[in-house]
Amino acid sequence: MTRIISVINEKGGSGKTTTVVSLGAYLTKFGKKVLICDLDPQGNATISLGFSPKKTTLNLYHSLVGEIPLRSVIKSTSLFNLDLAPASADLAGSNIELLDQEEREKILSKILASVVDNYDFILLDPPPSLGILTLNVLMASNEVIIPVQCEYFALRSLDQLFEIFKLLKKNLNKEFSDIFALLTMYDARNNLSREVVKRVRESFPGRVFETIIPRSVRLAEAPKFGKTIFQYAPDSKAAKAYESLAEEVITLKK
Repeated sequence: MTRIISVINEKGGSGKTTTVVSLGAYLTKFGKKVLICDLDPQGNATISLGFSPKKTTLNLYHSLVGEIPLRSVIKSTSLFNLDLAPASADLAGSNIELLDQEEREKILSKILASVVDNYDFILLDPPPSLGILTLNVLMASNEVIIPVQCEYFALRSLDQLFEIFKLLKKNLNKEFSDIFALLTMYDARNNLSREVVKRVRESFPGRVFETIIPRSVRLAEAPKFGKTIFQYAPDSKAAKAYESLAEEVITLKK
């Protein structure tokens, strides 16, 4: 059964897109067929995989508004078994255009249905805000990864997201099979980083990945070259961490 995972944090700079792209890359290393859906109008996942949102004629916007089937939008990336449904700035307009549609929160679920059987994993990258696009992402997914930067407000952002999940269950009868936090941008030299790890693990026992993603210059550089960390710096600490995360994610359902 295809696993559809949303990687979400309403706070920008948490490592959301980096996690989508890096996890997707390492899942392919373990023989998985992966589709990344970039639903962020900024198109950072699209750029990270070597495409220009401005030059991508067909993108997820056209599928969401019913103009083009999703299969016509999907592109093969430079990494074997990793496909991309790219974004463009047009997605910003879909926040308004989708509001009048019937079952507007399930549009993404419906368009994914036509390709879901082609993949082992579908990773969804929403905007860092809680609009209609993010709601569609949450309704389409059955698992959630929350990247949490190792900083002072980490617990607050986690608390807010878990409240949103409670509201989804209450108002839309939406439940997730798994919700896990992923600690990112960890600096072992920083007392605050170590304290955040301890507090997050204590506050959400059993809901935090063992893998911790370190701060990494290599990780920040890779998108400039349109490459994943798997391709750009496979021997770096960050690459090893995302490889470990991919193993954890796969193991969850074994």
